Amino acid sequence: MTAVVKRRNRRARNKPAPEIAESVRQLPRENLTTPFPPISPLNEEQVEHIHDSSMQLLEEQGIEVLGEMALEVFRKAGAKVDSNGVVKMDRGLVMEAISKAPEEFTVTPRNPERPIHVGGNSINFGLVSGPPNVHDCLGGRRPGNVEDYRKVIKLAQFFNIIHFIGTQGVATTDLPPNTRHLDTTYINLTHTDKTSFTIGIGGGRIRDAAEMTAIALGIGLDDLKTRPSLLTNINVNSPRKLDDSMAYAAMQMSMLGQPVIVTPFTLMGAMTPATMAGALVQQNAEALLGLTLLQLTAPGSPVVYGAFTTNVDMRSGSPAFGTPENSLANMASGQLARRYQLPYRSSACNASNVNDCQATWETQMALWSSVMGHANIIFHSAGWLEGGLLTSFEKIVTDCEMLQHMSRLFCTVTVNDSEIGLEAMDQVGPGGHFFGSDHTLERYRDAFYEPYLSDWQNSENWQSAGSKDATMRATEIWQQILREYEPPPTDPGIREELEAFVVKRKEQLGRAEPILEPMSV
Repeated sequence: MTAVVKRRNRRARNKPAPEIAESVRQLPRENLTTPFPPISPLNEEQVEHIHDSSMQLLEEQGIEVLGEMALEVFRKAGAKVDSNGVVKMDRGLVMEAISKAPEEFTVTPRNPERPIHVGGNSINFGLVSGPPNVHDCLGGRRPGNVEDYRKVIKLAQFFNIIHFIGTQGVATTDLPPNTRHLDTTYINLTHTDKTSFTIGIGGGRIRDAAEMTAIALGIGLDDLKTRPSLLTNINVNSPRKLDDSMAYAAMQMSMLGQPVIVTPFTLMGAMTPATMAGALVQQNAEALLGLTLLQLTAPGSPVVYGAFTTNVDMRSGSPAFGTPENSLANMASGQLARRYQLPYRSSACNASNVNDCQATWETQMALWSSVMGHANIIFHSAGWLEGGLLTSFEKIVTDCEMLQHMSRLFCTVTVNDSEIGLEAMDQVGPGGHFFGSDHTLERYRDAFYEPYLSDWQNSENWQSAGSKDATMRATEIWQQILREYEPPPTDPGIREELEAFVVKRKEQLGRAEPILEPMSV
């Protein structure tokens, strides 16, 4: 151990990643904040009614919790636990526990110039997480594999508008289930220098990811406890069940001082009542139970109120996204998170099978409502298709264009005499044009947002250039990015230590039974 510490002390600081694919126009990397007030579809009385009903649900009906470690935490805190593992808690216990959680916090990855702030008016967009399949217009639809995972992470590294890497950009189904988290964590730490999530299933995976993150940072595991650098997301299995592997993973993360998002998976009409009010009450109760568990485990640990409430197609039972109901839930959930003074996570999803108009309007509905609901963490912002069963290379490119459009809305409007240009209006006069005016010539280079994907040519020029639609252009762009990709600098000593850790843990886990991994939303 001493030798390892000394070697870390000799390491150079991580440097920013090089700029690549300069011909793909994108906005500079920045920490986004929204200047707009949140949209609140619920009035104050309705928010309190949902709160009171949630408390009643926790007090009288409770939530089933699997796993003796979590149940013991609840017992010691004074909650009632029956023989079936159903936990019932007094509202005073819940409110006292969650009051200890911070309203805001910062997560700093191995590149200290890429921190993300979580809370307040901050907005952070994340890569798609969890799909078992992948698609691009060259290779078609296929099960996710490690090579595609690398490509997805490279695309996320390139786009400045992507602030964090989600749990799994696509599942690596060609790798053993019980060790694939080591490979994906290694790829995250060497192919990108952005904040990333780890799989919130079981304490062992959490511990492995935390140790690898500490190695990448050049610090010890104890030092990581005071430096949030890694996140995870767990789901409550609606209706009203928290499984042991996710509970234990979340508890382990909190004990390590790393942020945890607790997200109920609530589908109106299937996993909750088919009403907005009923869904919000159940979502709220489930989220508060998980957040209470974490604050009882590690008081003051960073947590996030997560929401994943949408409706189902009542004819087929399939989840629907980007619907009016999904959008209202995104905004109303933000009200609940603010009610408890907690950071808020939402999602920008769609149910389309291809990167088409449906994918765009549903994603935009979910994205807009997440932003206007003041979600600090927006999952699945780029690349999600098929209701979460597919990661699309072209969709990553088109979504990042949409995210850049959204981020430009956050720019403050400057109003002064120079900007107004009354003198220029006088010089041009009635019936003239401003193309050649000094006022325009001073500003034309950066007066407006310039997209990298939109094609503004007239029809004749567009046809002569090949009549390429947005998806075809996106195919060319992701290929260009991957051709020009260069990994962010990594100290050779850190890379060697990460590789050694992976080899050792694979040998240890190779003797264990494989673990099946449920998809995390």
